[in-house]
Amino acid sequence: MRLFVYYRVAAADLIAVRQAVLTMQASLCATHDGLRAELLRRPQSNEGQVTLMETYAGNHDAGIAEAIEAAASALTSWLQGSRHVEVFVEP
Repeated sequence: MRLFVYYRVAAADLIAVRQAVLTMQASLCATHDGLRAELLRRPQSNEGQVTLMETYAGNHDAGIAEAIEAAASALTSWLQGSRHVEVFVEP
């Protein structure tokens, strides 16, 4: 299973958000054995906003999505809209 979480933030906040997300992902990977995380962004901005995507792969334990969302509560003040979660599995 792979989780994809995307959302928008103000371009002016990108550096702070990036550091917060990378710290959050490192903590999640340290506490959930086998979890791999990545942070991506769309190359273009739109009206002063950038779209970020967190990806999570590896051995997911039950409740990993809830753990990710709980950890992401620290990002709330930067969000320009809501976080969208998509789940994909191998065919």
